[in-house]
Formats: sequence, structure tokens, C-alpha cells
Amino acid sequence: MTEQSMVKQERAARTREALIRSAAEVFDREGFSVASLAAISSRAGVSSGALHFHFASKTALADAVEAEALARLTAVTDGSLRLGTGRVQLLVDVTHGLARALRGDVVLRAGFQLSGEVSRPAQADLRGRWRRWVEVAVGRAEAEGELRPGVAAQDAVTAVVAATVGFEVLGARDAQWLSTAAVTRLWRLLLPTLVPPLLMADIEAEGTRSRTP
Repeated sequence: MTEQSMVKQERAARTREALIRSAAEVFDREGFSVASLAAISSRAGVSSGALHFHFASKTALADAVEAEALARLTAVTDGSLRLGTGRVQLLVDVTHGLARALRGDVVLRAGFQLSGEVSRPAQADLRGRWRRWVEVAVGRAEAEGELRPGVAAQDAVTAVVAATVGFEVLGARDAQWLSTAAVTRLWRLLLPTLVPPLLMADIEAEGTRSRTP
């Protein structure tokens, strides 16, 4: 590959990244249905021709935003591979990490919103992916005796997913719903119901930030 070809590829990659971020910003602000390709290309500082070179349609661009958002969600939930952390504490930490990422990452935020957009089929289904991760995490907590006797794992999953997705939806317009304080209040409410009393003292509802993704 010649140096000129490499330069062209790098320029194309930068343009594609700029378009994905600009699309996320416009989708986040205006919603998928209202967002226009003209607004996206203008925000990215590229021509409409350059946009169509990379993405054939607004749907294709939304798919790319969702795919990038999924990669970022996976980076948050990859904390499940860490050793030395209780399963429930890990769940607390990752919910804090997700809220923090949603506050600061417009691509992740837009990807979640696109997953719930009724006017187009979701490609990555970020909310579904998040639910499945919570199911695995709660299942491991149950297997390791970290759930209070009599607590059904599916009930715990329902409570955590409903609350965190609710925070994600509300946080799109009011970042306070994604604050550390809001997530901490959630866990202070849930933990006494989910966790045996003997384990309560070992779990930090505010998250162990040094281990939080």
C-alpha cells in the first residue's frame, strides 16, 4: 500500500468517525425521525456527497451509531471478567459505570435511544443487551449465595433493568437521573431486599469507583 493510499484511508476513517459522532449528537438532540442528513453533514463539516459515500441512508447511519454504541456498552460491562469482586458489588459498580458513561458519551446515549425508536428496526438492541447482562450477573449472584433466600432471580432482574433503563430514558433530558447520587439511592433502596443481612456491610451502594468501569 502506498503512502498516498494510507493517507486516503486515514482521512476516510476520520470522516466516518466524525459522521457517526455528528449523527449521534443530532439524534440525541432531535430524535431519529426529525434528524436530517443535511444537519448531520453540516455538523460534521463534510459535504452531503461525502456523507452518502460512507452511508447510503439515514437508517444506515443510525445502524452505525448503534454498532459503535454497542462496542462502548460492551466496554462498560466487560467488568464482569474482573476477579475479587462479589457478584452484587459488581452489579452495583457496573450500573454506576453505565450511568457515568451515558452522562458523558453522546454516542452511547444515542445508541440506547435508537434501540427504542419505533420508526426503525433496532440493529444492536442495546436495552436488550443490557437486560441479558443483568440476567447473567444476577444469576451468578444467586449461584454464589449472594441473594437473600426467597428472592427470585427474575424479580431482581426486573427491578434492576426497569430502574436503570428508566434512568437512561429520563437522563436523556435531565442528567440528574444519571448522577452518582441517583444510582446510589436506587441501590440503598434495593440492597436490603436483595442481599442477606450478613453481606450488607460488604457492599458499597455508591460503587467502588476504583473498580467501576
